[in-house]
Amino acid sequence: MKEGLHPVNHPVLFVDGEHEWQGISTMKSGETRTIDGLEHYVVRLEISAFSHPFYTGTKKIVDTAGRVEKFMRRYGNQGKK
Repeated sequence: MKEGLHPVNHPVLFVDGEHEWQGISTMKSGETRTIDGLEHYVVRLEISAFSHPFYTGTKKIVDTAGRVEKFMRRYGNQGKK
């Protein structure tokens, strides 16, 4: 790899609620934690694969039939005028 071309990667500890995992990233934070003698930046996430409804299977079922019927009640008869 060429010198000075690529961004600098740092060891990072990602935290999403009760889940934590280590990785490398270009992100930094003011908070650090030492793990196995190596200083990791702590990056707190609001949502990740551990908490996203798509990955956890807790996705809400949307009532599309009710939405279509509601739309037709409101705007379905406008073409008849």
